[in-house]
Amino acid sequence: MVLYKLEDFDTNYQDTFGGDDIKGFDVYSSIDDDKIGSVKNIMVDEEGNFRYLVVDTGFWVFGKKVLLPVGRSRIDYDDRRVYAVGLTKEQAEALPEFGDDLKVDYDYEEQVRGVYRGSSVEPNVETTAQINTTTPLDASAAMGAPPIAPMPYAAPMTGNIPATPTTAAYDRDSYNYQQDAHLYNMNEQDHQTLKLYEERLVANKKRVKTAEVAVGKHVETETARVSVPIEKERVVVERVTPADAGRAVAPGEATFRQGEVAHMEIYEETPDIHKEAFVREEVRIHKEVEHDTVTAQEQLRREELDVDSGSLPVDDTNVRRDRI
Repeated sequence: MVLYKLEDFDTNYQDTFGGDDIKGFDVYSSIDDDKIGSVKNIMVDEEGNFRYLVVDTGFWVFGKKVLLPVGRSRIDYDDRRVYAVGLTKEQAEALPEFGDDLKVDYDYEEQVRGVYRGSSVEPNVETTAQINTTTPLDASAAMGAPPIAPMPYAAPMTGNIPATPTTAAYDRDSYNYQQDAHLYNMNEQDHQTLKLYEERLVANKKRVKTAEVAVGKHVETETARVSVPIEKERVVVERVTPADAGRAVAPGEATFRQGEVAHMEIYEETPDIHKEAFVREEVRIHKEVEHDTVTAQEQLRREELDVDSGSLPVDDTNVRRDRI
């Protein structure tokens, strides 16, 4: 399970959720109302579910950034505060430090969870500040769903928060956030709010790799034949009888020489065959983008309120309160 920063997961998250952005809110301890630091970011899982607040502890723990599970937080929009429920300085010091370039994986989360599992939150935790919002942070709601209430990052938490049994076994291959529901789910036992949901068709697109084209070259071998005409010289000796054969020669005309030899040079052509490399063709590789429009349709559902009051009059006033 890999976690992402909220703005990396959804660059338009402020338009997606609306309402206040709690990044920058001050963080206070729910135990003694002592200022801890401020919210620097929100971490979501691969499905867009809110999992942690990134808290910069400032001078509380020497500027250390730590992760606060969403189930251990509650928010006050009027005072721009987030309360870390049950977080102590000892826990903050024991938490692994978070870095902007850090990859949050299962092992890192287990270090974080190990610190929070080691302590239970006292029942009916109260703070001196009144929390005026009743919007719970739905840790199981994916980011692709439209907002029902402004920025549902956190919610008031009152009542008992069960501690994780120390005998629980955790496995990286089968781990589910519901195994630590006290860290990631919100306690709504005191919030009798009926939420009406509706589905909206959200059109997004993502870039996926569908294929890969590898262009290379290999060497093929073939046998080539070539014919080259050549010339060879040979000596032809012709012995002929002259027309005046038998004629007597004058004294001194006939010279008899011992060892007289006639020389004639003989030449022939030999083939000179060798291989040379030449450029045959040039291959140029590039990509072209083809544009297409995909049309889809879905059946959307919406919940409507049914009020059965018998004969009693009911004032069913549709009131929308949007946070500014």
